[in-house]
Amino acid sequence: MRKIVHLAIVCAVAVTSLAAQQSKQASQPALDMTVTKPEAVGFSSERLERLHALMQEAVDKKYQAGIVTILARHGKVVDYRTYGERDMTSHAAMTKDTIFRDYSMTKPVTAVAMMILYEEGKWLPSDPISKYIPEFAHLKVYKGADGTGIPILVDPDHAPTMRELMTHTAGFTYGFFGDTPVDGMYRDQKVLQSANLHEMVEKLGKIPLVYQPGTQWRYSVSMDIQGYIVEKLSGQSLPDFMRDHIYQPLGMKDAGFFVPEDKRSRFMTLYRSGTNGELVADANAGPNPRDYDHQPVMASGGGGMVSTAEDYYRFASMLARGGELDGARVLAPASVKLMSSNHLPDRLLTGEFGIGAQTMRPGFGYGYNCAVVFDPPTANLPEGKGTFFWDGAAGTWFWIDPTNDIVFIGMIQRMGGNGGMNLQYLSRSVIYAALVDPSK
Repeated sequence: MRKIVHLAIVCAVAVTSLAAQQSKQASQPALDMTVTKPEAVGFSSERLERLHALMQEAVDKKYQAGIVTILARHGKVVDYRTYGERDMTSHAAMTKDTIFRDYSMTKPVTAVAMMILYEEGKWLPSDPISKYIPEFAHLKVYKGADGTGIPILVDPDHAPTMRELMTHTAGFTYGFFGDTPVDGMYRDQKVLQSANLHEMVEKLGKIPLVYQPGTQWRYSVSMDIQGYIVEKLSGQSLPDFMRDHIYQPLGMKDAGFFVPEDKRSRFMTLYRSGTNGELVADANAGPNPRDYDHQPVMASGGGGMVSTAEDYYRFASMLARGGELDGARVLAPASVKLMSSNHLPDRLLTGEFGIGAQTMRPGFGYGYNCAVVFDPPTANLPEGKGTFFWDGAAGTWFWIDPTNDIVFIGMIQRMGGNGGMNLQYLSRSVIYAALVDPSK
């Protein structure tokens, strides 16, 4: 009798567990790009017209050649539109399958690659970077120059850590944003034009840090260094690792580090700001010009990716769903949470540090390769608590709002300014103004 009762209890527990799993799966339906009526998830169709008007204005005023936007809530796409042209000379219309240069929107994808290896027990945030890159074992810190102009170099107060590498606080710089003597060394050594990632880290191992680790936030080559670590820990090239562990599992069919010949017709023209602010087509306008017609020998974890808006939406949706999409689990929820939480101390959230439109300040910090809005009212922003995001040098932008369960993707291709319309933040204003029933 006891065995029968025990068996009954085990069966009941199993049925309950199965029901719970089925319920959870039902609450996370397969990704569907069919556009749902906005009112079904709390948005006002009438108010979302402001988003359309905003994007169309940017095109009509020739601030942007073309735009693709995707807005979703609770995993349901409520707005998916194209505006303008993929190429202004041929007048090829913008299409949903247009391929864009993601530039720094590569960084969150590199973070996911790093977090996959973190879940495999390959590294810890507290580890010194030199544990994985011996070339960094004897890094120095620049501390000015003497009377003859010779640099004064000192030892770091502590060895820069993996956590600092993931948060732009390790002491590295980029070379083309700053004007410090260390930035000059990056340019002189052609750090980002190295033959491969190993050569890049060899060069960096001989260049001093621009500040003591942990004392500043400075946009940097940190994510390119992470790309090297991914290659070293996985035994794969960065493009191959991302293909096998991120792109293919998530169905990101056009994502990669180059655009093959059969897809070149869908590759958007890159524009820059001309002398009078006009749009000028310029394939060399990027921070590290390349033609994207072959797999790079030095794949940039900081800015080398290309994708369609839908590819990036699939990636962002995976993060929004706690690391899983369409049955493919890339990360555990705890890893997504670690990546998307602020890791900057208050002493760096003073408004002194930032890049472009992103300023580290009270309520607005930085996680692993992404900005984090952990206190929206204090940061003077409309999104929900815990929103995380980043953007790209050619204007691409995205955000994930876990509080309101919103994902937004915006794709454009203009270097050197927005022409007078900051679509990244203007789009936030009109979208949250259209969320009239957040309880749905």
